[in-house]
Amino acid sequence: MLVAELFNSAIEILCDFVEEREDIRIGMIKDIAAAAAGISIFVWAVTLILEASHLWQLLKI
Repeated sequence: MLVAELFNSAIEILCDFVEEREDIRIGMIKDIAAAAAGISIFVWAVTLILEASHLWQLLKI
């Protein structure tokens, strides 16, 4: 999850470096990078919940 956020930041900084003016294509690239980071956070949260429930089941026995 943290790696995805770092890649998102790197992509946004690179886009700003390449094109300083407002460009709809750059905006789309930034939106896609942010969506990828958001999906990774969601996958991380689901994995965390599943692993915590698995651990909870082991502790109940």
